[in-house]
Amino acid sequence: MAYEFFKVVQKHLEIAAKVVELPQHVADILSQPKNELIVNFPVRMDDGTMRLFKGYRIQHNNIRGPYKGGIRYHQDVHLDDVKALASMMTWKCSLMDIPYGGAKGGVKVDPHKHSKDELMRITRRFTHALGSNIGPEYDIPAPDVGTTAQMMVWMMDSYMNRSDDLAKNAQRGIVTGKTINAGGSQGREQATGQGAVVCVREWAKAQNLDLKGKTAIVQGFGNVGSFASRFLDQLGVKLLATGDHTCYIRNDKGIDVTALFAYARKNGSIKGFDGADVITREEFFKTKADIFIPAALENQIGAQEAQWLDVKMISEGANGPTNPEGDKVLEEKGIVVAPDILANAGGVTVSYFEWIQNKRSEFWELDEVEARLEKRMVRQYAKVMTYANERKIPTRIAAYAVSLENLKLAYEERGIFP
Repeated sequence: MAYEFFKVVQKHLEIAAKVVELPQHVADILSQPKNELIVNFPVRMDDGTMRLFKGYRIQHNNIRGPYKGGIRYHQDVHLDDVKALASMMTWKCSLMDIPYGGAKGGVKVDPHKHSKDELMRITRRFTHALGSNIGPEYDIPAPDVGTTAQMMVWMMDSYMNRSDDLAKNAQRGIVTGKTINAGGSQGREQATGQGAVVCVREWAKAQNLDLKGKTAIVQGFGNVGSFASRFLDQLGVKLLATGDHTCYIRNDKGIDVTALFAYARKNGSIKGFDGADVITREEFFKTKADIFIPAALENQIGAQEAQWLDVKMISEGANGPTNPEGDKVLEEKGIVVAPDILANAGGVTVSYFEWIQNKRSEFWELDEVEARLEKRMVRQYAKVMTYANERKIPTRIAAYAVSLENLKLAYEERGIFP
């Protein structure tokens, strides 16, 4: 049976809406995006040929602030998946008390198959195709799977060049996740991984557990997984196994995270790293550890994977990594889950900080950014876990419910126009 990501997210909404007694008309509004944009745009390849690309921008809700969400470059980008991810951004921003709504975008392209120049032209043409459907006070993109800080700079520059000279620099906040030099924020690149590990640390604190000497497995070694591994390493947690789009690897004595991080940065993947043995996906999921951080794509933990897992705690660095069947098994096994809209919200939180810095023409030091992120993650983690314990509901539904409480209040106060 095909996995329908958007329907899964809608089901979570439906369950959480009952928990918070959400008025039906608000549930109806939140069940679908406000705007769905599909663009087809031509790009010249390095060999002179022209190729047509399909891009999406879904704007789910903006009752609490401008639309906000990443741009994904992946060969399997589909409309319903982008709709699911856009709605999750609404829940995430509301949960974290950030004055943003939710959006998501993507281009159906395998970035590994294109040169830097081709990716630049794809990005600039996509930005041009989106036109006035994005803007620093309306809809603010950011990096996601397959996109980078450099691509955000290209988006920013393309958008800025549509403005008149007097207003150009006021458009710097059109995207977040930029390079530092182009107006990005300290701590943005590592923020999602950092937030996921704050959840691990807070869980350990509640269990009176010393993380030093504990073990972890991390699925995905891109931006989120690699930084999460580094933060775990700093806490004394040993990385036993990891994997990316090329292979899975394991070292029972512990992988040298610093060496693997440098290797992956240089080579674009973990394939060929000689500090660990190549294993199968099944062997990865069967690796016994204390902590698991899924930081790859959605729908990775089904019933079978959940059965294989022998861990105590999962902090979801990816969006939607666990499907409903997997959730049931994890609950039966008593594995604690820090759900995606909480665990990976570090990225959008620091994106918000970047946007504020751009608006104020400020530049915050790394320790200030980290302290602000830490404070917000700790507070919202406690809120979700308390909500789940008091109402005896799964942590995923609790996270949605805390988020919906804020959205419910916004609709109560503002009403429906006219």
